[in-house]
Order: sequence, then structure tokens, then C-alpha cells
Amino acid sequence: MKVVLVAGARPNFMKIAPLADALDRADGFTTFLVHTGQHYDEELSRVFFSELGIPRPDLDLGVGSGSHARQTAEIMIRFEPVIEQERPDLVLVVGDVNSTLACAVTAVKLGVPVAHVEAGLRSFDECMPEEINRRLTDSISRWLFASEPSGMENLAREGAPPERCHFVGNVMIDTLEKHRRRAAEMKAPDRFGVVPGQYCLMTLHRPSNVDHPEILRGILKAVAGIAGQVPVLFPIHPRTRSALKGCNLLDYAGGIRGLTLLKPLGYLDFLGLMADAMAVLTDSGGIQEETTVLGVPCLTLRENTERPITIDQGTNCLTGSDPHQIACGFDRILRGGAEGRGSPELWDGMAASRIVEILSSREV
Repeated sequence: MKVVLVAGARPNFMKIAPLADALDRADGFTTFLVHTGQHYDEELSRVFFSELGIPRPDLDLGVGSGSHARQTAEIMIRFEPVIEQERPDLVLVVGDVNSTLACAVTAVKLGVPVAHVEAGLRSFDECMPEEINRRLTDSISRWLFASEPSGMENLAREGAPPERCHFVGNVMIDTLEKHRRRAAEMKAPDRFGVVPGQYCLMTLHRPSNVDHPEILRGILKAVAGIAGQVPVLFPIHPRTRSALKGCNLLDYAGGIRGLTLLKPLGYLDFLGLMADAMAVLTDSGGIQEETTVLGVPCLTLRENTERPITIDQGTNCLTGSDPHQIACGFDRILRGGAEGRGSPELWDGMAASRIVEILSSREV
């Protein structure tokens, strides 16, 4: 079975890595890895291939940035000849970025079945581009691999055929478990000048937070209050840096005592910092999952999450972008009120192996 694997943005790489490895080790598969270039910054993409041991892409489409429509269309235009030339038996996509939807639509229109890893996740917020991407991708995929029970429930409610739906666990956690020890050995807190358990880590990139100056200023105000109590490390996504510059908040952020602005980090450095943090502040989906497994309190600066298990069973707390709620969430952490109940079911580092076993057991 020839499988085309698609990666486009930073979160995809952590999901593709264990899948590429499991397919490589299994009998009866050949793979062709496509990097769409949706994240084209070296620190946001290519460095991950070397750190995670992913083979260099067989093809880099080099799409780059653009509006959602332009980027999605450009990926489709550049991916179509790949399908026509490689003639795969299956296209495997992960996550919910524009590359996920664009490559899935292109494949299905050319008669090639699609497997979607992380199927069924829903925030029920149609203002999020990712929500549109994941819903549409699920609706046309032959294989639907869910990472948590809510995904299976959502797929059933939407009428997905049961034989297409499989609860396999979380491939993101496969990568975390594989590299956890190595990340710890790198002693990232020491190198970044912080004491384990006595600092916070923050990421911010969603348009709902960074594209609105008043909201962004409010978040920074809340972070200033936290940074007055413990150091906060803030690796800045290129999009967020541009937004901060555009609304004249970059100097303000740089002047907050206790807040350290960093360039984007590689996976191992970030994992090492996350594992030893007192708390993480984020609007990322994957980080909600990783902190749950690591047992690190997480404040999610969103009004909703497509990963409810991180709240029900994990250390995650939704605060939205309201400065008061963020401050209250951090106070709760200081009081020790953010303990999780351990790793969710099947978040055990074996999700990719289950996916390959299912693909091996049936004809596509």
C-alpha cells in the first residue's frame, strides 16, 4: 500500500513523526512524505524534521503564507500533480490546518481515499478556521481515527459510518513519550535561566487573540500580573510578533518585568520547558494535550476547546482572554487547585501502531 503523508504546519510534524516511523516498520507499506510549506519558517518547520527523526520530505510544495482561500487553493493546485504522478492507495492527513483540508479534497476528487488522524474533534465554534477544516475533512474521509472518546461521539452524531470510525489514542503523545527523556536531559530551564517548577511558559497565536489590539493588550496586562510573581517565558510565533508590532505592543511586552520574549523554539527545548513549568498559558490545542499528560497546569486563553478530555480528566482550565479570569486561573494554580487524573485512555505512546494495524487489516 502506497501512502502519501501530508504535513504542513508545526503541530502536524509531531503527529506525522510516529506515523511515518510505524509505517516504515510495518510490512506492506511504502510512504511518500509531502511538506506543503504552510509553515515556511525554518524554526517552525524544518528544524522539527531533524529533531524528531522524520525523513526529509520527498517533496516540499513551498506554498508559504496567504489568506485562507489563497493558501488552500495554492496547496490544492500544487498537490494535484503529486497525486497524479505518485498514484497512492491512500492519502493520510493529520490535524485541522489548511493543508489538511486542501490535500484531502484534492485526493478524494482524484479518487484516492483519505485517512484523517485526529478525527471528530469539535470546538463547535464556526468562527475558528480549524473547525471548518476538521468538519469538512471528516465528511470526506474513508478512515476516521479519533484521539479521544468525544471524537467518536461527535462522528456518530454527525452520521459517520461506524465502520469508518476508530478510537486509537493520540499520536501527539506518541511523540512526547518517545522524546520525553531526551528533552529532560537537555536541561532547558537551566539554559534559559529559570528554576524548574518556578516559572510559567506561554504561547499565543490564534487570530481571535492576536488580531485584536484590545484583546492582546488585555492578555499582556494579565501576564504582567503573573510575571510580577514568577518569571514567564514567551516564545513568540512569527504571526504574533507581526501582530504585536502592528499594534505597537512589542515594546510594551518587552518592557514587562519578569516576561522574557524568545524566538520560536524547537520541539525538544519547548518540551523540556513545558515539562518543568509551574504552569502553561496557551491558546494551542496540542499543548492542552501535552500538559495533561505531563501533569502541568494549563490555562487555555480561549472560550472553548475541541479537546474536552483535557478539562474533564486533565489539568486544563479555560479562561478566555479576560484579564480577570486569567488572573483567577493563575491564583487557583498557586493554591494547588489544578491537579489532573493522569493520562486519558489510549494516550500511551502506541496510537500510531494501532492506526497502522487497522490499515493493515483491511483493503482501502
